[in-house]
Amino acid sequence: MDLPRVFTIRESGHRIHNPLTDDQLATLGRALRLPPAARVLDLASGSGELLCTWARDHGVTGTGVDISTLFTAAARARAAELGVADRVEFVHGDAAGYVAAEPVDLAACLGATWIGGGVAGTVELLRRSLRPGGTLLVGEPYWRRPPPDQETVAACHAATEDDFLPLPELIEGFGELGYDVVEMVLANHDGWDRYRAAQWLSVRRWLDRHPDDELAAELRAELTTAPARYARYEREHLGWGVFALLAR
Repeated sequence: MDLPRVFTIRESGHRIHNPLTDDQLATLGRALRLPPAARVLDLASGSGELLCTWARDHGVTGTGVDISTLFTAAARARAAELGVADRVEFVHGDAAGYVAAEPVDLAACLGATWIGGGVAGTVELLRRSLRPGGTLLVGEPYWRRPPPDQETVAACHAATEDDFLPLPELIEGFGELGYDVVEMVLANHDGWDRYRAAQWLSVRRWLDRHPDDELAAELRAELTTAPARYARYEREHLGWGVFALLAR
């Protein structure tokens, strides 16, 4: 049970596996005003930056669950580096269907709503781990600008335009699920640039070290087209945000 190797190659240099910057992740942690020693569950926790830095900065405790052995190991190393290994734990496993043994103050899934079959299913999955009055945190793409054609849709990693919503409709959708949006942090162009460009550098360095690997031709072709494709389509059309939700 693991992520495909091509994905971990792309993001082997990332600490945050979405287009939030370090500053934005810190802003989100401050904005939520979590109580002392708040218990956090982070599904699809990646390399653990949310839990580790919030444990250091805000005193949270919690658990991260991720299917990647590489990212889980990186998260544990990050916890040790920041001196919070006694406050957070990282579990290698499938986050789909994972429910905390005890209710948590905050349940999060940033950028991996496929674990619940979409936004609605992921919100319901997170709710099952949440104490009454607790906060849900969901990270999700949205259309910054309507895609003009199917080529743009595909370049933004969607099958159809309906896979993502414009920002107002995404926020309204949380309301239809019975939640108030009480905070949000939206990725900007700089965050997207850092996220995507870091992938290109990781791929290039991997190619230099592994020219004869079975994935080399696929990743060489990807690197040849990815920067211009991103600049032409994704940078202007695709947004991404994290939304804090409280049940009505």
